[in-house]
Amino acid sequence: MTAKWGWKHCILCAIPVAAGLGALVFADPFPQPPSYHDFADKRPLAGIPNFGDLSSNLTFLVPGVLGLGLCLRRQPDGAFRAWRVFFAGFVLVTFGSGYYHWAPSNATLFWDRLAMAITFTALYTALLAEHVEPRLEKLLPAIVLVGVATLLYWRWVDDLRFYFALQATVFTSALVMLLGFAHAFGQKRYLVAALACYTAAIGFDFFDAAVFQATGGLISGHTIKHLMAAIAGSWGYLMLRARAEGAAGRA
Repeated sequence: MTAKWGWKHCILCAIPVAAGLGALVFADPFPQPPSYHDFADKRPLAGIPNFGDLSSNLTFLVPGVLGLGLCLRRQPDGAFRAWRVFFAGFVLVTFGSGYYHWAPSNATLFWDRLAMAITFTALYTALLAEHVEPRLEKLLPAIVLVGVATLLYWRWVDDLRFYFALQATVFTSALVMLLGFAHAFGQKRYLVAALACYTAAIGFDFFDAAVFQATGGLISGHTIKHLMAAIAGSWGYLMLRARAEGAAGRA
């Protein structure tokens, strides 16, 4: 895929190193703020607490089930093993985040973030395999374990530095790969759409209370975050479906 080592590869390798060293050397320990659990929409419905934020997690099942089914049934070309884990992560987010929003606390947040870490690391591996070198998909178990380790460290020490470093690594590396590397299947438009949706999700989450107020209490920013993140995953499913259909057409 990539003929030789170049400066782009150096940047890609430097990102996780810089993120890890930055968290270890330059950042102070960052405990989980208790205010994080204070979401704008706390309304229950039919005995279900925090109904808006909790029920919106069901949208993660759509890309999760469809994508996982596609990868298991048809095995699209490319990093389908990493994509399997990615979509399985979406299914896990449905239940992990749902569990968290049933009773928000650090203990329940762990399961939400664990599912997210699995999803992020699987995506990172898939992008590496399809932009840089297909053999990098073999690193999937190790990369996922690194993600899990950042969560275990947080729970044991109450320090989020390395979890945030993980997120920064995935997000920044995705930008570098999209801007600097060719995609093996020429499907960057799907990945750009997914990244745009996830960026919007982060924005809506940041303005959780403001969105809730602006909509007259109709919907909160965090609820919309779930919807936008699910749409981001759906772009991944659409990409693999187009890839599988293209392969079938050439057969």
